[in-house]
Amino acid sequence: MQTQTVINPQCNYSQTLKLSKISVIIPVHNEESSLPFVLADLPPVGRVLVVDNGSSDGSADIAVLHGALVTQEPRRGYGSACLKGIQFLSALAHTKNEFPEVVVFIDGDYSDYPEELICLVKPIFEGSADFVLGSRLLGNMENGAMPVQSRWGNRLACFLMWLFWGARYSDLGPFRAISWNALQKLNMEDQNFGWTVEMQVKAAIHKLRIQELPVRYRRRIGVSKISGTVSGTIKAGYKILYTIAKYRWLTWGKQGKPG
Repeated sequence: MQTQTVINPQCNYSQTLKLSKISVIIPVHNEESSLPFVLADLPPVGRVLVVDNGSSDGSADIAVLHGALVTQEPRRGYGSACLKGIQFLSALAHTKNEFPEVVVFIDGDYSDYPEELICLVKPIFEGSADFVLGSRLLGNMENGAMPVQSRWGNRLACFLMWLFWGARYSDLGPFRAISWNALQKLNMEDQNFGWTVEMQVKAAIHKLRIQELPVRYRRRIGVSKISGTVSGTIKAGYKILYTIAKYRWLTWGKQGKPG
């Protein structure tokens, strides 16, 4: 397998990475104004998959124009879109007998910096991590990029994960990288707002090697489907706490994996 040397000044290192072995999943719902910027700023990875989660705009067409693969997931929900992306990549990999080594998840709203993908995958390729979370709270964040309620919700969720499983997280950010093998072990299930916290809880339960790295964060293009409305914020907060409580119950008094 040929490798490509990438020098990223933001990460302040040069490292030989197998970019062709990276697959990126981008769940989108009506992101035609921001998606072109996300796709343009991504490093030249092996596969970029846009999961169109019931968009009524031209998001899917824009993805195709930028050379991305596109699959449809009509069932609304962030988790549903991510699950469809994993299923699509798995089916494609079985057909071609060529599996990715690393999967990166990033939103299509251009709030994250796609070029920092290189920072997140580095520990996985070096063999020091299975799961790398991009922490917005550890990095440089534009004023107003994260609402106050989201900050407090993140802190509460991270505190509970530390209390119950000893996992030291600072954020529930969607920008994350995980090895393909580790992702298969997690058996992800959540179909909506609990997706990110489910992955983090299960990573702790399965004792994955976890790292957090600071990432920059800016105001998204357009209105957030979650924190942009009161109802969205309440639903997301409830589902996050419910997910933590669910896995705490499943692992109560047990060692290792949830039963």
